[in-house]
Amino acid sequence: MAENNTMTCPHCGGESGKTKKRTEDEKKKLMNRLKRIEGQVRGIEGMLEKDAYCPDILIQVSAINSALNSFNKELLASHLHSCVVQDIRNGDDGAIDELAALLQKLMK
Repeated sequence: MAENNTMTCPHCGGESGKTKKRTEDEKKKLMNRLKRIEGQVRGIEGMLEKDAYCPDILIQVSAINSALNSFNKELLASHLHSCVVQDIRNGDDGAIDELAALLQKLMK
């Protein structure tokens, strides 16, 4: 369930002022995905340093895009099953508007 917090995200500029408690398992899974993506980015840096062939780099960039999309899907599913459902059960129909705005931003 989302909890109010007066801080805003310094990394993404998010201004919702909300936080979400995640289980240790959920955090671990998400962090592992991000660490793999970080490793892929470092791999591309190495490829550039070694003057790798452009199509080889582009394929790796595509793999990173796919990994980020998978991360987003997992996080969105978690958000739907926890925050959105809980807000609706608590009578906060604004959660639907927030979700619609989020999906519009994600689908740009």
